[in-house]
Amino acid sequence: MGSSSSADRYWRANLKLLAILLAIWFTVSFGFGILLRDTLDTIRIPGTGFKLGFWFAQQGSILSFVVLVFVYAKLMNRLDDSIEDESDESESRP
Repeated sequence: MGSSSSADRYWRANLKLLAILLAIWFTVSFGFGILLRDTLDTIRIPGTGFKLGFWFAQQGSILSFVVLVFVYAKLMNRLDDSIEDESDESESRP
């Protein structure tokens, strides 16, 4: 990262991404697992017989967290590459 402005853009994008992913995790874990559990319990997972609200409370929030960790890593790699490309272009200019 060559300049302060690219570092600022990087951290703003990083914080925005973190806020979005944490909001998704909060919705899945607290919203689906606790607040909407009774409503989701009317739906059963085919083949298992488990209620969907119970599944979100027990497994869904954990699995969604693991998926979000991988999504975060992939998106941060993409952001790192775009910032590096930007700084390489600005350094090569006369």
